[in-house]
Amino acid sequence: MAMPRKLTVEFGAVFPYGVFAVSEVTQVRDFDRSTKDRPVYSVDEETGLNVWSVDVLDGDPEARKADRSLSVKILSLQQPVLPPPMPGVPFTPVEFEGLTATPYVSDSNGRARLAWSFRAKGVKAPKNAPGQNKSAA
Repeated sequence: MAMPRKLTVEFGAVFPYGVFAVSEVTQVRDFDRSTKDRPVYSVDEETGLNVWSVDVLDGDPEARKADRSLSVKILSLQQPVLPPPMPGVPFTPVEFEGLTATPYVSDSNGRARLAWSFRAKGVKAPKNAPGQNKSAA
């Protein structure tokens, strides 16, 4: 049996409490090919799409401090647009479409641990975000 390197995952299974964008969407720089005077940006090898990144906070109240903050890469020709901020909410709730997870071994502080890298095909407002009309379902 051949195990795929990237696993397709459901957003709600990975983030049952949702996630909150805490940064703008920025294009990922290819540090190996960039120079001081000429930035080169990352392109996904499989799709040829530009790679963008957004920092998020996991809404899980039991998430460990080291796992609470993460970056999600978004593959898109153009810069993805986050949903508009919600009044009275310090961070923007978001949901990722076409989410994949890739496992890797992280060696921080001399301790190896399993970590995950997340990529998505898009970003949108969550279906059940506060303030949305739920009776339309």
